[in-house]
Amino acid sequence: MGPLAGLKIVEFAAVGPAPMCAMLLADLGATVLRIDRVTPVELGKKRPLQFDLLLRNREGMALDLKSPEGRAMAMDVVANADAVIEGMRPGVMERLGLGPDDCFKRQPKLVYGRMTGWGQTGPLADAAAHDLNYIAVTGALDAIGRAGQPPSIPINLLGDYAGGSLYLALGILAALRESERSGRGQVVDAAITDGVTSLMTSMFGLMAAGMWKLERGTNIADSGTPFYDVYACADGKFVTVAPIETRFFEDLLQRLDIAPADFPDRWDRTQWPRMRETLAARFRTRTRDDWCALLEGSDACFAPVLTMAEAPHHAHAAAREAFVEVGGVQQPRPAPRFSRTSPALPRAPRASTRDEALASLRDWFGEARYSQLEAAGKLAAVQGSEA
Repeated sequence: MGPLAGLKIVEFAAVGPAPMCAMLLADLGATVLRIDRVTPVELGKKRPLQFDLLLRNREGMALDLKSPEGRAMAMDVVANADAVIEGMRPGVMERLGLGPDDCFKRQPKLVYGRMTGWGQTGPLADAAAHDLNYIAVTGALDAIGRAGQPPSIPINLLGDYAGGSLYLALGILAALRESERSGRGQVVDAAITDGVTSLMTSMFGLMAAGMWKLERGTNIADSGTPFYDVYACADGKFVTVAPIETRFFEDLLQRLDIAPADFPDRWDRTQWPRMRETLAARFRTRTRDDWCALLEGSDACFAPVLTMAEAPHHAHAAAREAFVEVGGVQQPRPAPRFSRTSPALPRAPRASTRDEALASLRDWFGEARYSQLEAAGKLAAVQGSEA
């Protein structure tokens, strides 16, 4: 099920952005086979497997890629794939004999997806870093925060997952489309810094036009304007308003019982401090739920600020069934949605025994090729993914 049904992808175990990309493709129906290490290494914050949701929807096996037998088995798996996802430092896969050129010899149409922070080339290519470092050099981090305050850390959504995982998934699908026409594979070099820089395209255009100030908290969409901001309520909870367009701003004032004549020119920056205090004082008079009852669903461009515990229970999320429970763990359902080829509900992350790993390989290769590998003794290298 899902629009990517029939697509076969090999994922070499790595940290967050690479597994997220694999999850996105698996969520949409691709068959993803994860190759784990025989000796576990630190791959991000350790947690019980059932809660490592980025590993959902795929089978796994463990191979010793430092052994000739493990590398040979990995290459056989890759040779039967449409795409590869790997997130090692530049040069690691080449030293293992599993780099792009090695794989193209066995599968000329292969799309080889590489997920790194800095990219495959450049003076920082080999340096260790994380999301915060990557978004720092793109200009994105400096632009996020309130006036007079240090930059705010937007958790690791912006770099790892938006600039990394999503761009790698897009690149893999684009390269697969091209390979259908050319019959040739290629490398997708997905650097988080490149992805975040791309996400900043609109802001760089605004800056070039003189419409974006470098000072944090002074622009339309960075808390600079009082009509695009977060406000505290009587109960200490928060709400957001974002009526940028005139008609929406007027709708907000009307519902808050604020006379439009009080702010005849909302783009007059000299009036913004008074406007902000007026709005802040008004929102402090009622609880968040009271404001939801008055404003939610209107054209005032309003929404409550929900916690992660509250978000799944919001009426809109519930109506769209945005969250599902799998293996006793509530989690986001696959996105986006499709009218004909809806993906199945996710399968919980799980370890595979050796027998289960072999069963997944039987499906991966087909009976004839599996029997050949078995007769040649190549399956001896396969271990369960719980190793």
